[in-house]
Amino acid sequence: MIYVMSDIHGEYEKYRAMLEKIHFSQEDTLYVLGDAVDRGKEPIRLLQDMMQRENVFFILGNHEGMALHILKKLNVEVTAENAGSHLDANWMRAILDWQQNGGHTTMQAFRSLSEEEKEDVLDYLSDAPLYDVVEAAGKTFILVHAGLGNFKEGKKLRQYTFEELACSRPDYEKQYFSDPDIYIVSGHTPTLAVTGRAEMYLSHHNLLIDCGAAYGGRLCCVCLDTMEENYVE
Repeated sequence: MIYVMSDIHGEYEKYRAMLEKIHFSQEDTLYVLGDAVDRGKEPIRLLQDMMQRENVFFILGNHEGMALHILKKLNVEVTAENAGSHLDANWMRAILDWQQNGGHTTMQAFRSLSEEEKEDVLDYLSDAPLYDVVEAAGKTFILVHAGLGNFKEGKKLRQYTFEELACSRPDYEKQYFSDPDIYIVSGHTPTLAVTGRAEMYLSHHNLLIDCGAAYGGRLCCVCLDTMEENYVE
């Protein structure tokens, strides 16, 4: 079976509970559509669990974009030559902005890692794609973190930028593709902000699966083969 989750935000226990609930096995495949880090208590532990699973595939979210940008900078050795210029006012503002968006849990956990573990995490995030496409039950599912910003039918997925795929919020009441078998699966926007309910939202071939796991909502996992919904409080 092919499963999708998104916006786990360091909620490691909810993630593990979901794997048990769906009886996730080596025969299954899971796609995590970004924002695994920040806010929750165990973002690095969550990443490390996904890293060791060959059948879990990770797509970059906007929070990983922020984390990767800053952690790479902070992981550089400060020397007498770069001490005065390594972190200027712009970098300090970027770090503060990330912290205010929940990055403190990720930074604290990252700092406790060995140098080898830090490099492994940075490599994993650096290698994460911005999108993927899977086929299930005769349908095509485009997997992204946020949506398809500046959409134009015929525009190749590789032509979209990080901002367009990981940050732009789509119009969920618009069908983007004329082909009735193409669906866009995304997170980024909590369904609580769209419908007021912590449950999957499907509208005009837009499948929204961020159910606010880090905001008092639920972690959602959808099986694309059957469209079965699974939730963990």
